[in-house]
Amino acid sequence: MNSTPLPRRPRVYLAGFDVFRRDALEHGARLVAACAEYGFEGVYPLDAQVPSNLDGPRQAAWIYRANVEAIRAADIVMANVNDFRGPGEPDSGTAFEIGYAAALGKEIWAYASDEGTLIERVPSVPDAQGRVCERGYLVEDFGLARNLMIACAARLVQGDARACLDAMAQGRTR
Repeated sequence: MNSTPLPRRPRVYLAGFDVFRRDALEHGARLVAACAEYGFEGVYPLDAQVPSNLDGPRQAAWIYRANVEAIRAADIVMANVNDFRGPGEPDSGTAFEIGYAAALGKEIWAYASDEGTLIERVPSVPDAQGRVCERGYLVEDFGLARNLMIACAARLVQGDARACLDAMAQGRTR
């Protein structure tokens, strides 16, 4: 009898604003199942159950610690960086998770379904210094689909989570 243990599947932390969907738990289960189809172990932020006896600020702190620990324990972070509450801007919590993963030296993949560069997608008007958004701030123009701090930290895939998982699976076998 061969008792050689099977190699552990790479653990993927599933970052993104998907946790704010009305069907967040069901969506997370679909993401975790898709990860398994591609040979990964998916870890969804809502997998951890928040103790019910905590008030709002203590719940927030508990969620923060649980997510930070899940990122530490992951091999890869896969992030949904689609526009969240405004054009050209992913969820700020997801941006933090990408930065934290980068600081830890984790492999980072990100996906978005929209096309075009940041300067093409953010409504803006010409100005002497470049293009300016409706709030009066310059819109960066490096020809990237996301802010440079995200675009340079992650391998960006145009498409959905499955497209990203497919790229990850192919990228890991080369």
